[in-house]
Amino acid sequence: MGKPKIRFKGFTEEWEQRKLGEIYSSIGNAFVGTATPYYVEQGHFYLESNNIKDGQINRNTEIFINDEFYEKQKDKWLHTGDMVMVQSGHVGHSAVIPKELDNSAAHALIMFRNSKMEIEPYFLNYYYQTSKFKKKIEEITTGNTIKHILASDMQEFVVDYADYEEQKQIGEYFRTLDHLITLHQRKCDETKKLKKYMLQKMFPQNGMKVPEIRFEGFTGDWEQRKLFEIADKVTEKNKNNEFNEPFTNSAELGIVSQRDYFDREVVNQENLDGYYIVKNDDFVYNPRISVTAPVGPINRNRLGRNGVMSPLYTVFRTHGIDNLYLEFYFKTTSWHRFMKLNGDSGARFDRFTISSTQFMEMPIPLPHKEEQRKIGGYFDVLDHLITLHQRKCDELVKIKKYMLQNMFV
Repeated sequence: MGKPKIRFKGFTEEWEQRKLGEIYSSIGNAFVGTATPYYVEQGHFYLESNNIKDGQINRNTEIFINDEFYEKQKDKWLHTGDMVMVQSGHVGHSAVIPKELDNSAAHALIMFRNSKMEIEPYFLNYYYQTSKFKKKIEEITTGNTIKHILASDMQEFVVDYADYEEQKQIGEYFRTLDHLITLHQRKCDETKKLKKYMLQKMFPQNGMKVPEIRFEGFTGDWEQRKLFEIADKVTEKNKNNEFNEPFTNSAELGIVSQRDYFDREVVNQENLDGYYIVKNDDFVYNPRISVTAPVGPINRNRLGRNGVMSPLYTVFRTHGIDNLYLEFYFKTTSWHRFMKLNGDSGARFDRFTISSTQFMEMPIPLPHKEEQRKIGGYFDVLDHLITLHQRKCDELVKIKKYMLQNMFV
């Protein structure tokens, strides 16, 4: 018994408690056993634990079964509004069967069917995502390597539930939140895909003089300049300890303060006199290689302030070129070929070796200044959209987490 901290207007009564066995007349296992001989390329979608995560059904992996095996399970078919729960592995994750999966067969899941009383399945689905539920599930979980819960234990499992009208409103509220989270995540992923595609198409590939995709009105061939013609290597040391903020160059995050990146000071203040001074808009090459940066990343200092960088990095300052254009050129893989031909990743497996003199010989494709500006501006807008959708998504996830703790008893 109890009341949640946050409620919709008009609801004041205490919530009740019921065993799931009192709510559903059928709580049992879907088919358990080897189903591999019945798998087919095309057939009936077979719902498995891989498809159930965070209250939703995903089709990231799909398994199909033949007609004969499907028909044999007729008495275990799931219907719209039924619930399923993962019983092995990531136990306790649940989902509601939507209309499009009516009459579907499932494998190794706990099924909740034929409700005896008015219950909104989506209300329960979100109740199962609360930390209170997760703690209670842990208490009935067995197994060290692979976790298990039993259908018989779920019969006895006690849940807090509200009046049916309140259940419906809570279920609808969280479904809307999930819809918005999915929407912004999808927009974010789509914009990332578009950016990746355009990075390949808006810069010349394989020795071509022009890119495949261009803004209207630009027709001439692009020129080629060596990096030393459009930039100077920075060799200015932090002699008088004028600057005391060390930066780091991360493949994922760009140039960030070391304090933020590592949550602590990594270098002793007294050691900074040998570091290079990095001004705002300076470019930095980090020779550390990773999956996302196979020859090391090149990023621009966008922090709006000066700092210092270890002499292990190569720092360069541009002139006569649009910085946004150059920044996004370094997000392509076009310059990697030059690096691989002139450098070496063999000596230290996590670091790429190339002399700074050789590095400054790198060829850079250059269109007219106005075309540079347009290309740089286009990718900058895409980056803003990606950040916007990701931020919105993160905010909604926080709201959902907070509401899950406060809208249930």
